[in-house]
Amino acid sequence: MRTIDDRIVHELNTTIPTASFVGKVDPGQTCKELYESLMDAHTKRERIIKNCISQTSAVVKTLKEEREKAPEDAALLKQLRKEQTKLKLMQSELNVEEVVNDRSWKVFNERCRIHYKPPKSQ
Repeated sequence: MRTIDDRIVHELNTTIPTASFVGKVDPGQTCKELYESLMDAHTKRERIIKNCISQTSAVVKTLKEEREKAPEDAALLKQLRKEQTKLKLMQSELNVEEVVNDRSWKVFNERCRIHYKPPKSQ
């Protein structure tokens, strides 16, 4: 799901013309389309990660409640630890997502600031 972020530099280099090729491509439209693609990708990924966090949090809560009822159950403890680890990984994925998004917006703004001004939401 991060393909657009992974390839943003290549995308900008191949679609935003240098000064000598300015007449052949509309950089404003290209930057607008890229902006919309980035916003869509970032929104979808954030929603999916948060949904996973929410579901895993519910599982952890349920397992904790079961653990209180059966504190000696080793299998239950193992499952709880596994789900807690998964939850921590998903939460750290939100931090990774923030770094990836920041990098993409920085590159986008460096190349497209002359050609396209995004709405104030970003």
